Amino acid sequence: MFIMNTEIKCLPVTVKRAIELVGLFILGTIIVTGSTIIMPLLMAFFFSLVLLSVFRFFRKLKFPEAIAVMLPILLLTIVLALIIWLFSSQVGALIADFPQIQRTVTKHFDNLSIWISNSFGYSPAEQLKFINTQSKKLFSSLGGLLSGAVGSLSGIVIFIGLLPIYIYLILLYRNLFLKFVLMWFKKDEYQNVEEAIRQTEKMVKSYLVGLLIQITYIIVLLAGSLWVFGIQNALLIGIIFAFLNLIPYLGALTGNILGILLTLASSESITDVLIVLAAITFVQLLDNNILMPRIVWSQIKINPLVSIVGIIVAGTMAGISGMFLAMPVLSLLKIVFDHTERYKQWGVLLGDDRPSKNRLNVLK
Repeated sequence: MFIMNTEIKCLPVTVKRAIELVGLFILGTIIVTGSTIIMPLLMAFFFSLVLLSVFRFFRKLKFPEAIAVMLPILLLTIVLALIIWLFSSQVGALIADFPQIQRTVTKHFDNLSIWISNSFGYSPAEQLKFINTQSKKLFSSLGGLLSGAVGSLSGIVIFIGLLPIYIYLILLYRNLFLKFVLMWFKKDEYQNVEEAIRQTEKMVKSYLVGLLIQITYIIVLLAGSLWVFGIQNALLIGIIFAFLNLIPYLGALTGNILGILLTLASSESITDVLIVLAAITFVQLLDNNILMPRIVWSQIKINPLVSIVGIIVAGTMAGISGMFLAMPVLSLLKIVFDHTERYKQWGVLLGDDRPSKNRLNVLK
């Protein structure tokens, strides 16, 4: 091992960078190929860090280790079940209003058809012909969409099934994993490694607990504001926007679009749409500029450019779960890079500290 490390250190810089790029390519291939297994494992790792405090609490109360591991998982399961129940109940209420939604959507389409006819000169017959042509194309690809949906559903079932098992085993064998990590370093480096581990635990705990707080106050603020103005499906809009907002930057945009569509489906008044837009804008400004920086982003020191690129890349490689995990993974990488001399420059690149000096004098 010593000979191998010496040989690597003696390699030219360009060769080292080439090896690093090849390693990144191989790692990306592994993530894309095995995302069904890797994503639940990664999610379980972050949840385990959050549940570690609860586990320690039960151990202080002299609970057996196996039971002390199971109780935090049980509490997490109850919280997730309540969230799923709340969302499904709101979706059920939306489905119950389907006849009214159908009439409202039909009226909106009629108004849109009249506007297109007056503005662009396309008659309703021409518009209907265009819609029929596009509908045939849509139905021709429906088989592929359904097969993809079945594949996604099976992936979700595997994800949910593996998550509690992974959390249980990670908590149970936590000391084994810690020993495995320490064995890669010399004894004089243990303090630095332990500091990185403590920072990681603190960051992940603050991030995930902060997201839970964020979900709660967004639902309360947004749903409450819309309810005051008499907007239908106010709670459902609040829930959808709160959870989509977990995906930084991109999720909020999607939440805005879905909120508008739900409002258009349940109301014939454009005023209601404007109220929804105003309420979402107000909650976003409050969340982005006052609440989130103090609750979550104080622990996440990643610059916006890296955040957006990381979220898009993670979503391409591993879907929604990858987009959700992008920020904690980037923060974890930054902590690792900041504690290693060889990769400190990558920690600087990921961070949001802008040098005050110009390009030529920045290293002076």
